[in-house]
Order: sequence, then C-alpha cells, then structure tokens
Amino acid sequence: MSISASLLPEFDQEMANTRKALERVPDDKFDWKPHEKSAAMGGLATHLANLPSWTVFTINQDSLDLAPVGGEPFRLEPKTSRKEILEDFDKNVAAARAAIAGASDEELFKPWTLLKGGVTLMTLPKIAVLRSFVMNHIVHHRGQFTVYLRLNDVPVPSIYGPSADEGQM
Repeated sequence: MSISASLLPEFDQEMANTRKALERVPDDKFDWKPHEKSAAMGGLATHLANLPSWTVFTINQDSLDLAPVGGEPFRLEPKTSRKEILEDFDKNVAAARAAIAGASDEELFKPWTLLKGGVTLMTLPKIAVLRSFVMNHIVHHRGQFTVYLRLNDVPVPSIYGPSADEGQM
C-alpha cells in the first residue's frame, strides 16, 4: 500500500470531524474572543478552513516563503459567515485530497522547507509536514475551536466519541 493510500482514511476522518465543528460557528460570534490575546472565533474558523490548503503547497512545491523578500506576504482573506467558511473548507479539502491521492511515495519523502523572508523556519520530509504541520495542526486548532463553542453555549459535536452534547456518534 502506498503512503498516500494509507494517509487518506485518516485525512478523511479528520476533515469530516473538522467540518462538523465548523458547521456550528455562529455567524453573530465571529468577533468573540475568550481572552484579549486569543484569536477571534471567526479568525480561528478561517484558519481551520484554510489549513487543508497547505497540503497542496506541501505536495506541489518544495518550499514556501511566508514573506518573500520583495514580494507580498502570505495573507488569508477573512471570512465573515459560516457559509463562506464551509465553502472555503470544502474547496480546500477537495484539493488537498486530490493532491494526497496523486502523490507518490518518492514525492512524499522529499524535503519541504518553510521560510519567512528567505530564512528557513523548518525543513522536513513532505509526509512529516502533512502529518504534523497540516493534520496535527488542524486537530490542535479544532480542539481550541470546540472550547470556543462550549464557552458560547453552542453544542459541541462528537469527534472521537460522544460529547457532553451528543451522546451518540
């Protein structure tokens, strides 16, 4: 079995669980923050919707510079509604899934470098970037996002098992 074939079931499960959480972002709480140092709920949801797109950058390029010297820095267009978040997420997940499905083992073992202003922040094999910088990063922020939901009395979906709001999976 290829690496991409073994990765797809986990990717599909994590993306389905992430979508369940994003389906609950309240349109009237996009500016809500649990603390002044925290991201706003809308910004966090936008970040979650965007993270799958890093799969395509990782597989199709050997590096990405977040702030290239003499170029435009990487920026996310802020989303303003649940509908926009879900549309962006679905588009990014479809592109990411296609990229994973088409990636050879050889490609996934190639190094990938993240830079900022030409300075290397990290270099890892592409498969390690997909597992850590993409999927684990999504899981981390999804957990953060479900706390935001809880603090706003929005029912938290079951993810790996029942939640306090959903006894059944």
